[in-house]
Amino acid sequence: MKKVPAMVLIGLCAVAAHAADAGRTFLAPPGADPKVAPPFSNGVMVGATFYVAGHLGLDPSTGKAAADPEAEARAVMDSVKQTLERGGLTMADLVSVTVYCTDLDLYDKFNAVYRSYFHDNYPARAFIGVSKLVRGAHFEIAGVAVKPAGRRRAQPAVDEPASRR
Repeated sequence: MKKVPAMVLIGLCAVAAHAADAGRTFLAPPGADPKVAPPFSNGVMVGATFYVAGHLGLDPSTGKAAADPEAEARAVMDSVKQTLERGGLTMADLVSVTVYCTDLDLYDKFNAVYRSYFHDNYPARAFIGVSKLVRGAHFEIAGVAVKPAGRRRAQPAVDEPASRR
């Protein structure tokens, strides 16, 4: 067996890592300044799988959660929907959702809003009680969507900095 120099192996690993990263699309928050925005992507497409980061239902004018939990639930669902659309997907493409909630008594109110965002099949879902969320939010949602076979890969959003693509 022929020995391969360590530097060659390191170089091959770097090429493989770069090739794996080339198949990813990172969606920055719309209009976010990367110097002050939180250090995460709203969504990341890897192959046909789209990972949706935790979303809050914040009022854009105040940066705080709505006082009305139903309005906040609509806002958080709209935020997830917009991120999916920016990634070239729809709510129907979601296969798994995790909902974090600070008050489990809001379960039925959340479900009433949640149902209105789906037509037939619902994604698998966990509804988890937590003591506190960022900015006083009642709900945070993260999920995973899968692009159906045959649908073209989405292009990065126009407002996305080139360094995040």
